[in-house]
Amino acid sequence: MSAAAGGVRGRLAPSPTGALHLGNARTFLIAWLHARRQGGRVVLRMEDLDHPKVKPGTALAALDDLRWLGLDWDEGPDVGGPYAPYVQTARRPLYRAALERLREQGLVYPCVCSRRDVEAGQSAPQAGEDGLAYDGACRGRFTGYAAAAAALPPGRLPAWRFRVSGADETVFDDGFAGVQRQRVGETTGDFVIARDPDGAGYMLAVVVDDAAMGITEVVRGDDLLAATHRQLLLYRALALAPPRFLHVPLVVSPDGRRLAKRHGDTRLAAIRAAGVAPGTVVGVLAWWCGWAAWGEELRPADLLARADLRTLRRESAVLADAVKERLRV
Repeated sequence: MSAAAGGVRGRLAPSPTGALHLGNARTFLIAWLHARRQGGRVVLRMEDLDHPKVKPGTALAALDDLRWLGLDWDEGPDVGGPYAPYVQTARRPLYRAALERLREQGLVYPCVCSRRDVEAGQSAPQAGEDGLAYDGACRGRFTGYAAAAAALPPGRLPAWRFRVSGADETVFDDGFAGVQRQRVGETTGDFVIARDPDGAGYMLAVVVDDAAMGITEVVRGDDLLAATHRQLLLYRALALAPPRFLHVPLVVSPDGRRLAKRHGDTRLAAIRAAGVAPGTVVGVLAWWCGWAAWGEELRPADLLARADLRTLRRESAVLADAVKERLRV
């Protein structure tokens, strides 16, 4: 299930649940630069498993936006490569096989608990997946997936949860955030890996795909730091070698919150439609990182000599009024 050993392999993994915005662009630019500075290959994988939220046309639009910025990739859904297909909905047999391995080890079970059920099972507020820690109510409750499905109303399907040992501690040295430790059994409990009978869910799919495609480093937003500990448990259970993780700060509003429509239209498509040049956008992204002076017009390739993660600003990038004015947001 793993790719052959080789050089550095980074990845861009857009999700077609909406248009790419400035926050996505900054993270993708950092990921691209980090791989290219090491002479590595860049893989683009379309993570389209979130079916209810996937919007028609957004996958192609994401590729177009990234090319407009000046990013490229060596493998992907549009250029092919040795680990095709590069679209997750076409890779479902791999997820089914991984789920079966976990089932054979007794490490997963079907769960019919709703969010309200999980909330009701809390003895005290705890930080975990979606702010909740699961109490294991469905552990050993059903003889199999079909029995769990029969307990639900028509149209609802059980989720697959990974069985966590309370003593398990995960430790990894993040390439930007430093050493991270967590006991998933205490913070999250048994966690959902898929809401699909065949295991086609983000948490499992991303582990399977990164291993199968030989990804050696994952650069992504620091909002996924906690999720990394859960993914490491899956790597361990499937006997797969994890990549190196590097979690970088996000782009936020002046009040510190995630970008939203109330902060202006930060979609790359809207910025392009307003007549802003790609070099202007890249210049702002680089300024946010601490790799450019304010007002520079740049291509991603211009940053290869500057983009050292040791000099990346450690605070979140803020969508200040000057940025909004420059990008016509």
